[in-house]
Amino acid sequence: MKVWDTASQRLVVAADGPLATLYACGITPYDATHIGHAATYIAWDLLVRGWRDSGLGVRYAQNVTDVDDPLLERAERDRQDWRELASREVERYRSDMRALRVLPPDHFVGAVEALDVIGELSGVLADRGALYELDGDVYFCRSADPEFGTLSGLSVAEMTELCAERGGDPGRAGKKDPLDPLVWLAGRPGEPSWGSRFGQGRPGWHIECAAIATRYLGVAFDVQAGGSDLIFPHHEMSASHARVALSGSGGHKFARHYVHAGMVRLGGEKMSKSLGNLVFVSALLGDGVDPMAIRLAILAHHYRHDWDWTGEGLDAGARRLGNWRRAVAAALSGSAGVARVARVAGGSGRAADGLGEAADGLGEAADGPGDAGLGVLAAIRERIASDLDAPGALAVVDAWADDVLGTASAASAASVTSAALVRDAVDALLGVQI
Repeated sequence: MKVWDTASQRLVVAADGPLATLYACGITPYDATHIGHAATYIAWDLLVRGWRDSGLGVRYAQNVTDVDDPLLERAERDRQDWRELASREVERYRSDMRALRVLPPDHFVGAVEALDVIGELSGVLADRGALYELDGDVYFCRSADPEFGTLSGLSVAEMTELCAERGGDPGRAGKKDPLDPLVWLAGRPGEPSWGSRFGQGRPGWHIECAAIATRYLGVAFDVQAGGSDLIFPHHEMSASHARVALSGSGGHKFARHYVHAGMVRLGGEKMSKSLGNLVFVSALLGDGVDPMAIRLAILAHHYRHDWDWTGEGLDAGARRLGNWRRAVAAALSGSAGVARVARVAGGSGRAADGLGEAADGLGEAADGPGDAGLGVLAAIRERIASDLDAPGALAVVDAWADDVLGTASAASAASVTSAALVRDAVDALLGVQI
């Protein structure tokens, strides 16, 4: 499994094994899951499925920023308790991910749940002299990290501009450096706060992910994943916190590789809550759209590219889904032989675990090494292993389906075996039930 590493700007082996570790930045639950979220988490789902299929163990952690300014502002606007709002939207997110067959992380950790963990890492930074106070708020000195900026590769001017656009406060008077990020926000009237060595308040966003990632995945882990808008400041800052806090522990610190997904646009503009140009997964599902059509509409685009969500794209996903299902049904009809073929991925959440074993067994019943199903399986594996090339994998299945639907002998015993293997490969590796 190779992916594009943002820091080194090259293709790298995502994990050397035998245990692959992934941290993906999660949602701030102040609104429903939109297509941009879905596209990002489906990309990491392909990575997890590919790792599992290759025989690696996987440990996947994801946070949820369940206390933050956008959440509190939305709760105040709607005259709703912020905790109830967060709980409702987290559950909606989970429901949407289940519908899209995104495998859940092993650790799904809220910021409120992780306050002790965050406080512990913040305390280490304070003990190392990397923090300072400003009017009760606590900031991190970026000067404490000689490697600051190595992930994004941006100039100070570029970083300052992005920091202002993406929740930072480079213009605040009294900071030692405009780029110094907030670690602890002192309690404000009417806002939730918790006790800490820094007084009442709540944690900053970057320290949240640094603390959760290193607690659940270890000092060093394989992949930090997120949207491309997180490269700076969020991923840069989180990595910097971890490097300073964990210095002296030996070996690599924090993520070995950084993988980022492109932005999903609507009408040419990035889909975002601030712009209000959102397409919600739950709304599509409520309108009766097949979640597998949504997943296929997303998989038609390479994860690293920016792209536009359109009704035409969704229609194309539905047509593709129908074509694949017709091909499988045509090949499987008229033979009882399929009854002995075990489904691999089903709805159990085990995804690609054991697919290779099933493929070996199916191969024995096939017409030899040239069996179409084994060829499709190998080609899907190849495309997913090559920087999660979902569009290439879809094209492989398209070609198989077109061949089956154009062949009079589609229901032959060999085709039955092939179809069962293709069905399971698509289920396990692409997460699409046909």
